[in-house]
Amino acid sequence: MTTSPPRTEHTPDHVPAPDAQHADEGAGTAYSARHAEIYDHIHAARGRDWVAEADAVARLVFERRPGARSVLDVACGTGAHLRRLREHFPVAEGLELSGTMREIASARLPGSTVHRGDMRDFDLGTEYDAVLCMCFSMGYMASTAELTAAARSLARALAPGGVVVAEPWWFPEHFLDGFVTGSVAESDGLVVSRVSRSVREGRRSLMTVRYTVADRAGLRAFTELETYSLFTHEEYTAAFTAAGLDTTYLPGPPNGRGLYVGVRT
Repeated sequence: MTTSPPRTEHTPDHVPAPDAQHADEGAGTAYSARHAEIYDHIHAARGRDWVAEADAVARLVFERRPGARSVLDVACGTGAHLRRLREHFPVAEGLELSGTMREIASARLPGSTVHRGDMRDFDLGTEYDAVLCMCFSMGYMASTAELTAAARSLARALAPGGVVVAEPWWFPEHFLDGFVTGSVAESDGLVVSRVSRSVREGRRSLMTVRYTVADRAGLRAFTELETYSLFTHEEYTAAFTAAGLDTTYLPGPPNGRGLYVGVRT
C-alpha cells in the first residue's frame, strides 16, 4: 500500500558530500574525511535530534514486527542513530562505506559491529528484523537501476516479515532550485560555519557547500559538491516493490521528506 507524498517547501538538512574519498571507497560513498570529522557538530547546530528519530523509527518497526530484536543501520555514518537504537534492539549493527565514518562509529559504539559495505550490493549473510537507511542516503544512487539494486540489498538483509525504514531525498516537485542556507556550530574550542546553494540539473540536485573551520590549530576552509538524484515517489515505490517489499509512504517527519516503511513479503 502506498500513499502520495505532500507538496511542501523545505529547508534542506545537511548531508555528506562526495568529492573526497578514502582509497577503499567507491562511487556509492559520500563522506570525505574532513567532513566526517565535523559531521556531528554541523548536525547539532542544525537541530537534528538523533534520539527522537531513532525512537520514532523503532516505534514504526515494533508496530509491524512486535518483538523485533535486531537492526542493521545501512549508511550509518558516525553511528548517531545506532547509539540510541542499541537501547531498543539487543542486536544493533551498522554498515558504512566511508572509512572515516566507520572509524568514528566503531569508536562511539564499542561492542557493536560496523560493517564495511556498499548499499547497492552488500550481503552480510545475516537476516535482521529491521533494516534502516536514513539521512536520505538512497538519494545518492545515480539511476533507477542503482535505486532498485539498493532496495534489493536492504530487503535481502531482512528476515521474512522484517521491516525496512528508508528516508528519501526530495521528490522533483518539492526541490527548490537556487535555495541557499547557512549555519554556525560552536563547541569545545571548535567553530564550523556552513553555507550552501542548491541547484537542479536535469534529474539531479547539486548542492555546493562551503565550510570554514576554526580551532586552536588554526583556520581552514574547503568546498564540497553534494549530488543527489531527484527520484519520484513512483520510482521509489517501484524499487521497493521490485525488492519484494509491501511499502507505505509516510509523509512529513522526521525531516520533511517523509519515510518509506516496507515489510518483506
